Amino acid sequence: MEGNQSWIAEFILLGFQLSEDMELLLFVIFILLYTFNLLANGMILGLISLDPRLHTPMYYFLSHLAITDVAYASSHLPNMLENLVKHKKTISYFSCTMQMVSYLAFASVECLTLVVMSYDRFVAICHPLQYTVMMNWRVCTLLAIACWACGFSLAIVQVSLFLRLPFCGPQKVNHFFCEIRSVLKVTCGETWINDIFLLADGVFILIAPISLVLVSYVRILRAILKIQSKEGRKKAFSTCSSHLCVVGFYFGIVLMVYMIPDDDNREEPQKILFLFYTFFNPLLNPLIYSLRNAQVKAAFHRVLKKKRTQGRLMV
Repeated sequence: MEGNQSWIAEFILLGFQLSEDMELLLFVIFILLYTFNLLANGMILGLISLDPRLHTPMYYFLSHLAITDVAYASSHLPNMLENLVKHKKTISYFSCTMQMVSYLAFASVECLTLVVMSYDRFVAICHPLQYTVMMNWRVCTLLAIACWACGFSLAIVQVSLFLRLPFCGPQKVNHFFCEIRSVLKVTCGETWINDIFLLADGVFILIAPISLVLVSYVRILRAILKIQSKEGRKKAFSTCSSHLCVVGFYFGIVLMVYMIPDDDNREEPQKILFLFYTFFNPLLNPLIYSLRNAQVKAAFHRVLKKKRTQGRLMV
């Protein structure tokens, strides 16, 4: 792929410089983590759909969070696993574009969903008497649609701006998947418009949501402290603690990756952060909600009990 050209057939993903034996070892580790991701989030989705007691706004949005976790990981992990086991590093231009659309969209949807979940907890604790009216199923459905529509709209705009750029020379992307900032570095055209839109997206998807989450939880904390009974305060804290842990992990990693100025010396640490986000963040969500949430644990025990009862009746 020498010389100037506006269209290319494939990119070379440099990833991590490893031996073939190490790539095979990582393939085994990563495919196990990916399988656990699918099983853990599938368990959350299964519990929410099977147990009527979890048919509430909070768990409705949690199901969307589980779907986005699976979808985000599935947007680029299969290609990475294939490259590891086949010891190749190429990806077609079309597949790279689809990766950018999907990972940008699902990451944005997850961020907006977390904000909506914060709003749900704010209404539940600060306005408990109006909760069923303010968070009725029509409102919940509209909020979920808005999250998905905004996420995909932002991703399509970013990729549309990318598609106008020309390429020249060897297309070596210093990443293990088509992360948009890494791909922009191998283009020949002016990318200042892309940079401006990426910054605007960062403000809309990260800074504004973090501000809204912080405001929501400050008001939630003030409302909890006004509760007279110790048991009431404990119950209110328990309903928010799981979501707060998830928000902390998610925004903490994403801020370190995207809101710190880009620097060639930080490319390797950033790839490690992306690996952590890709593999562990989708696992943390179901683990936190299953270990710290009494309702989810109770639903799990009810489903197990129901299955055992059905098994005995069949015998």
